[in-house]
Amino acid sequence: MNTAESQEVKHFLLQSHDQYRELAERHHALDDRLHELTEKHHLSDDEQVEETTIKKRKLALKDRMEQIVVEWARHHLASTS
Repeated sequence: MNTAESQEVKHFLLQSHDQYRELAERHHALDDRLHELTEKHHLSDDEQVEETTIKKRKLALKDRMEQIVVEWARHHLASTS
């Protein structure tokens, strides 16, 4: 699957796949919070821990989203080829 196909699948899943959409929304919310933290000049110890935790959660969400894309593509694109 090339980049264009991957983007099409992701767009489709955002519209039609509840779990994928929920994961994307959570990822976006974490990204917003991470942006808030990175704009600060100094982070407290708790904020540093939060920043690290957010980065790990975002990565886990992104990994799961990619897994959904690959599984969906394998099932749907293979049957149309």
